[in-house]
Amino acid sequence: MRTHTSRWLLALTLGGALALSPLAASAYQDELFSLKNRWEHTVTDLPANQRQGTLEALSSEAATLAEQNPNSADVLVWQGIILASYARERSGLGALGTAKDARAVLERAIEIDPQGSNGSAYVTLGALYDRAPGRPLGFGNSDTAERMFQRALEIRPNGIDVNYYYAAFLKEEGQTQAAREHAQRAVDGTARESRQLSDEALRREAQTLLQSL
Repeated sequence: MRTHTSRWLLALTLGGALALSPLAASAYQDELFSLKNRWEHTVTDLPANQRQGTLEALSSEAATLAEQNPNSADVLVWQGIILASYARERSGLGALGTAKDARAVLERAIEIDPQGSNGSAYVTLGALYDRAPGRPLGFGNSDTAERMFQRALEIRPNGIDVNYYYAAFLKEEGQTQAAREHAQRAVDGTARESRQLSDEALRREAQTLLQSL
């Protein structure tokens, strides 16, 4: 198992007990759609010096939406994704604290929806466990990271995101051939309609990774 002391973050069905009215459901979906789109724009288009502040604001919005919809796995997964992205842009103990918040939210989402929003929760958890520092400072753990990636692959084996992040993990583990196979899967994968921009950005990252292997 690798040590994580000096490594940092790389860088989402309503399940409520009460039924939502059509109007409330529409408002919830509209807000979540807006969060998704603005997150994609932030991580794919904004320059590095603008991302942290924007992700901090999106994290606050996601927290409010999660408070209003505490049993929605979709909302919790997206809150976790946004928090993980925010942690990646931060430094020091602040980044670790945000990463821990992301982990807790994603684990709660999986309790509600074991599929983890079609595997997205497991992908993000895998990246968090891979990139966070290990104990005693943090929670990083290579074995747990691999379990999360494997769970995501069971759900969505051709996903660009899971194959890219798993390939990066395998490269760092020294498993070059396996890393090459998953990087190629990411390059060949189909971008999700709801995540077109970020998936295409990851495809380009996978192409670069593949060339380095």
